[in-house]
Amino acid sequence: MTRFIHDLFAKDYLEELLSPYGQVKPDQKVAGEKREIDVLFIPNTTSEIITQNLGLLGILAQNDAIFEPFRNPVTINEICTCLLKALEVRESIQRQIKRKNALPKTLNFPYLWILTPTASETVLESFRAILDDNQQFGIYFLPDALKTAIVVIHQLPKTSDTLWLRILGRGNVQKQAIDELESLPSNNQQRIRILELFYQLQENLKINQSLEEDDRELIMRLKPLYQEKLADVEQKAIERGLETGLQQGLQQGLQQGLQQGERLVVENLLKVRFGELDAELFGVIEVILALPPEEFTPLLMNLSREELITRFRGA
Repeated sequence: MTRFIHDLFAKDYLEELLSPYGQVKPDQKVAGEKREIDVLFIPNTTSEIITQNLGLLGILAQNDAIFEPFRNPVTINEICTCLLKALEVRESIQRQIKRKNALPKTLNFPYLWILTPTASETVLESFRAILDDNQQFGIYFLPDALKTAIVVIHQLPKTSDTLWLRILGRGNVQKQAIDELESLPSNNQQRIRILELFYQLQENLKINQSLEEDDRELIMRLKPLYQEKLADVEQKAIERGLETGLQQGLQQGLQQGLQQGERLVVENLLKVRFGELDAELFGVIEVILALPPEEFTPLLMNLSREELITRFRGA
């Protein structure tokens, strides 16, 4: 269950980061048996822009790419499955080109990037995966014809360029990456969107009763972020409430001011005509004020004291 939750987070996460720079196809179906690629990405942005904004992840996504993220250390069988899906995609591309009778000299097959928190030497050696001196440490390339590399996230240097990949690690590596994400400017759009995904991840994990120690620690790490989010929501609600309350208060104040002004008019007219106000005159003021000014004004000017009291006392 938790593996599915993390897989869903990883797919949503990569889609969120990559979608501004190209076409993202999560859960892309391939031919053969019922298999799905986790994320197929086709860029439509210059490599300079995507690299500048996404660092090492942007470098991996400069060209058509398949991303297969794993929460747990990838196994030999899982790598074989990834390779099989990538080869089926390659075959599909070849069929499409042949149908168009326009076979180019070089075919643009997507590169397969297998993202794993750790990988044993046995696994890496079994696929002849080696480090490239010209590439980042932590990325192991399979033979060229396979167009595949294994990204060992926990071996990546802890720099800003690797942040977006290290977030897909686990344990202390992921927690440190979350610390770095949190320290980004509060108005950073990537920070805002990824934190939203982490809030959802925390809620999904809390539903599960049998969590691994890593997941319990992750929930504890996300808890203050979630509380910060709730506080922010509450603050915005309070601000909206204060704004609404202020508007209502102004309207109420204006209304009260008008009512108070009308009362003073009535009281002054009664004083001018009948002198100091006694209990009987005070008793009819509220009833008089129930009328609009254009109605009560002529009555106050023309009716006698007794007529006013008689007319409005029982009203």
